[in-house]
Amino acid sequence: MAFTAKDVQALREKTGCGMMDCKKALTECDGDMEKAVDFLREKGLAQQAKKAGRIAAEGAVLVYEADGVAAAVEINAETDFVAGGDLFKELTLKVAQVVAEQNPADVEALGNCALDGKTVNEAVQDLFLAVRENIKIRRFERFEGNVGSYVHGGGKIGVLVNFDTTAEVAATAEFKTLTKDIAMQIAAANPAFLDRDSVPAETIEHEKGIMISQMKEDPKMANKPEQVLAKIVEGKMGKYFSEVCLLEQTYVKDGDFTVGKYIESVAKKLGGDIKLVKYARLEKGEGLEKRSDNFADEVASMMK
Repeated sequence: MAFTAKDVQALREKTGCGMMDCKKALTECDGDMEKAVDFLREKGLAQQAKKAGRIAAEGAVLVYEADGVAAAVEINAETDFVAGGDLFKELTLKVAQVVAEQNPADVEALGNCALDGKTVNEAVQDLFLAVRENIKIRRFERFEGNVGSYVHGGGKIGVLVNFDTTAEVAATAEFKTLTKDIAMQIAAANPAFLDRDSVPAETIEHEKGIMISQMKEDPKMANKPEQVLAKIVEGKMGKYFSEVCLLEQTYVKDGDFTVGKYIESVAKKLGGDIKLVKYARLEKGEGLEKRSDNFADEVASMMK
């Protein structure tokens, strides 16, 4: 019995399985939809449709770095138990290597990249079959050039940094220490922007508006002229920039420096120029809804 692309799509909607799995099932079952559903269930694939609605907010962010390329990948699972397992971390690291070496355009393209004789999507499906939890590749970052990286907490936070400098400077041990130190700073302090030039004008005006409103609520400040309040706000904005801009933050390992001044000091010592071009900070589950059901609720839901 022949089948069409619409049949493949219909089977996918029924089971929640991948397109290639649905096509294979229809081929094996001569286009019979019901037999194809059973085929996928027997293979353990259709069960993922029921689990796909579960929140996958745990997981890991791991980094692969080699030959002037660094990649960080976040893959999510439902529980810390699975995310902390060797199979999960092995897959996450392999996917990070795929990102570094094959440079996919986005997560969808990453799923179709080759990994150990299959696609990344198929490797994720294999892990699902092994652990029976919803597994999702959420995002990735990839930098080329003079790069550095850091992973905190065994996969809780992954950081990439990208510098502009000479090959001679980049080859030194001091520079490699610098890249690690700055990546650790980013992990710890979570800056929102690289420098004050990176802060959008609307964000600056919004912060100034909040500061003025706060001062007008203060009886000691409320009657001061607008120009005086504006001058005070300008002073307060300096503190704001020092909190949210990486290069203006106090350097965690030496409070006598800002991050920018620390980079300058290393550059001077090495006799060259070093400029931090960009960075990426991925924290597992950041912005995702967390599971709120307790054990009793989970047991009750299983008994329905």
